[in-house]
Amino acid sequence: MNKRTLFAITTGVGILFVMITAIMKTYRPTVHHEETNQLRPKPAPYMTTTPRSHPTVVTLDSLAMGEKLKHKLNHHPKIIKIHHNSRDKSHYFNHEITVRFQTLPSPREIKQMERTIDGKLVDHFDHFFIFRSSTKAYHELCEYFQSIPSVAYCEPNYIYLQNEIPNDLLYSRYQWNLPVIDTEAGWTLSRGKKSVTIAVIDSGVDLNHPDLVHRLQTGYNVLAENNIPEDDNGHGTHVAGIIASEPNNHEGVAGITWFNRVMPIKALNADGYGTSFDVAKGIRWAVDHGAKVINLSLGNYQPSTVLEEAIRYAYSHDVVLVAASGNDSTSQPSFPAAYPEVISVGAVNPDLSFATYSNYGNYLDVVAPGTNIASTFSQHRYAALSGTSMAAPHVTALAGLIRSINPHLTNDDVKQIIINTATDLENNGKDPYYGYGLINVYRALELASRWR
Repeated sequence: MNKRTLFAITTGVGILFVMITAIMKTYRPTVHHEETNQLRPKPAPYMTTTPRSHPTVVTLDSLAMGEKLKHKLNHHPKIIKIHHNSRDKSHYFNHEITVRFQTLPSPREIKQMERTIDGKLVDHFDHFFIFRSSTKAYHELCEYFQSIPSVAYCEPNYIYLQNEIPNDLLYSRYQWNLPVIDTEAGWTLSRGKKSVTIAVIDSGVDLNHPDLVHRLQTGYNVLAENNIPEDDNGHGTHVAGIIASEPNNHEGVAGITWFNRVMPIKALNADGYGTSFDVAKGIRWAVDHGAKVINLSLGNYQPSTVLEEAIRYAYSHDVVLVAASGNDSTSQPSFPAAYPEVISVGAVNPDLSFATYSNYGNYLDVVAPGTNIASTFSQHRYAALSGTSMAAPHVTALAGLIRSINPHLTNDDVKQIIINTATDLENNGKDPYYGYGLINVYRALELASRWR
């Protein structure tokens, strides 16, 4: 091979490389200069050396999993029902009690309490304690603890259910929910920041899911009291994916935020329910570990003082709280959504009509897409689920983007911006079915950028 031939080959290879580079740049999404470093993959706290299987798509055979769970609770011999009306019910454990002490009891006093109630201390945080008796029902436990001068109050350990309706799992490259709330236009203003952490208090997260593994920070398992909030239900993984499924990685779906970290907190068990005590404990942990926004896709119709104190604790620490309104098509207020410190979220269908399963009422603030929402699911899978559980994380993600574009905003500012920029879908002004309207990512971020 002579020098002229070698020069021609080298020149051709160089031209080809330049052309390929130009094509790649043409089809690469625009990235703001300040976000460039955030795109470089870094080890996530839950990455393992276990070989990753390719994400799979499976099918569930029923839309009635939520109803089956309620039926199970309704007929459990150790669970008590509260009838709010002819249809809506709440539940609590008959042999457990939540106790809030004014002054902490000594170990000796706790032993005495355990002997008196024929039971044991199950869990506690701060001044809140859970006791379980082998023989005494709740009303007997309450009568005993109310006689102790150091007790501020006691209440049942209420059961909180996830607010979703499972549909057939599917793999979808088109997500109707993102365009309808002007997400793409919003991304031209902000794609989020790592410094604004979003906590998801739920059933945990699939810690090795390919669409989430780079977006997670260290979380907490309330049930096991460790830092491994692995999802054994799927609900929490789906909620987290709506918020933060990694975009442009050639995997399943895209989340609403690009860079915000998700703090997974497991407070719901494998069956998809948890207690007021565990949810409150999860909220306190999230606040104390730096969460700026908290998603609560769960609820119960019975207000809980221990949960309300946790909500107020988060609110007083300037955390934005977002909760699902519930899926029973009722105006019965659901908690924590009905607490005034919380942004309450209902659901709409792809045609922007009111989702008939969605709860409604004067406490509802806004609505978001909730029907057939494609997102991540446990065991590296993807699912399309429906429910206000799916609507709430749209608002949570928006709150994260707002706090990213303007970190000086208070939690009240964020709520007001979301409300002020919502698209009115019904009557002029707030109504019980749509609240103030459908959230709009672009308008909210544009207003947030100039809010003073």
